Amino acid sequence: MRTALLRPLTLVLAALAAVAAAGDIIPRPVTVAPLMDAPATVLTVSRVEAPEAFKAEAGLIRSAFAAPGGATVIRLVKVDAPVKGFETGDEGYVIETLPGQPIVISARTAAGAFYAYQTLLQAAYAGNDGKRYLAPGVIMDKPRFAWRGMMLDEGRHFFGKEKVKRFLDLMAMHKLNVFHWHLTEDQGWRVEIKKWPKLTTVGSVRAESHVLGGKEVAYDRNQYDGKPYGGFHTQDDLREIVAYAKARHIHVVPEIEMPGHAAAAIAAYPQFGNDDIPGYAPKVKSQWGVHPYIFAPKEETFRFLDDIFAELTPIFPSPFFHIGGDEAPKDQWKKSKFAQSVMKREGLKDEHELQSYFIKRVEKLLNARGKKLIGWDEIQEGGLSKTATMMVWRDWKWAKHAVENGNSIVMAPTSHTYFDYSPGNRGQGPQYGVIGGHLPIDKVYSFEPIPGNFTPQEAKLVLGAQAQLWSEYLYGWNKVEYMAFPRACALAEVVWSPKEGKSWDDFQRRLGTHLGRLDALKVNYHRPDGTPAVTDRMGMGE
Repeated sequence: MRTALLRPLTLVLAALAAVAAAGDIIPRPVTVAPLMDAPATVLTVSRVEAPEAFKAEAGLIRSAFAAPGGATVIRLVKVDAPVKGFETGDEGYVIETLPGQPIVISARTAAGAFYAYQTLLQAAYAGNDGKRYLAPGVIMDKPRFAWRGMMLDEGRHFFGKEKVKRFLDLMAMHKLNVFHWHLTEDQGWRVEIKKWPKLTTVGSVRAESHVLGGKEVAYDRNQYDGKPYGGFHTQDDLREIVAYAKARHIHVVPEIEMPGHAAAAIAAYPQFGNDDIPGYAPKVKSQWGVHPYIFAPKEETFRFLDDIFAELTPIFPSPFFHIGGDEAPKDQWKKSKFAQSVMKREGLKDEHELQSYFIKRVEKLLNARGKKLIGWDEIQEGGLSKTATMMVWRDWKWAKHAVENGNSIVMAPTSHTYFDYSPGNRGQGPQYGVIGGHLPIDKVYSFEPIPGNFTPQEAKLVLGAQAQLWSEYLYGWNKVEYMAFPRACALAEVVWSPKEGKSWDDFQRRLGTHLGRLDALKVNYHRPDGTPAVTDRMGMGE
């Protein structure tokens, strides 16, 4: 089954070795030790030997490099000890290419063998005779961080199953292993819940969207297109995507927003909002921004959320479940007599403590279903649970606050990882609009996920880092790729490669080759002059 799931990746990426230059690998391996004055190995493979645990990875290598009349043997070896003194860990590998001998790939796990395959695709190069070669020597490699992620927001704009799969293929190519999937928002609920069908029949559709503006304006916020906008993933879609990701050693972490960013859910089921306040009239929002509708701290609300967890947690095998927790306005809680009665009953001094109470109640529900809660850094307001994982986005000070409390963290700061910010030079049409900010690729590459004021013990609590693709201004898939790449290439190196030896000049040189790989895949990446690599059709639905 895994081999079938991997077939699209094999067929597309097998062609990429022809554009590679020897050694131009992204992300940069830990060590590349060339064997001088020795002939390269021709990558026309006659046989791939592998244990059963590496069967799928052997199939990938066979599909990419097997050729009639081939003479080279590639041998995958499952190890449980260091290789030539190098500890691979759970995701690392060693590739040994010696003249006249089989190419040997050693790894502890199938993930390590898969990443070795990704490296082979990039390390192979075309000779003058049209054949592909692998330079002699030894490559030793493993990731610096366990969490190497990308977040995609489908709440504001919905891209669909096939585009998500393409995104997963591009992540795998860069050895990124966590897909954070933002599935609900004020502007749309994007996942089927069978017990609560109005979440999709009502909550997935907004009445209209902002129209694109003029030459230099992304949106005309005073005008709407009058066209209903919707879409959602069925649970079968979710299972298919999770299986597709698993075959690429990618963990899918779903995000269901609470207590704020919940207007779409509350529009579907108003009884779970603060329905005792004046002027209560929830609807799926057509405007971007932060909206006041927030879940009420009722027992029936927690039962409703647990019903959602009951349907989703079996679909997503990741140990983490993201509950958002960000940008939750407290105005409705302040006006709600019921919310105020909960505060009095629980001895809570303010609405921030009510949010902490809400998050801790949700965490217990998730823990009971075998999941760890992760949320944006607002989950520390009013008191942070000792067992929650926090995603740092607003200010680096919250990272220190969390690790001093003993919490693990994922670094996702606006300063270096918000890929909805401007990538630099851009065209003048409204399709080039961004939410704001300025984040060129060199700044992404300069990112150091472990703050300088961390102790060695605190540094161990940094699981890794990820980039964010919030989709208010990502009108269609072409715009997603334009904003994601090649900045994702830089992020991949930040989270995979060792800090030692990091060089912007060297990365730029290797990126020049790597862009040829993106060209081969027709990725609509952002060129240095601001033009898109494939098309400028990046408006609504394009």
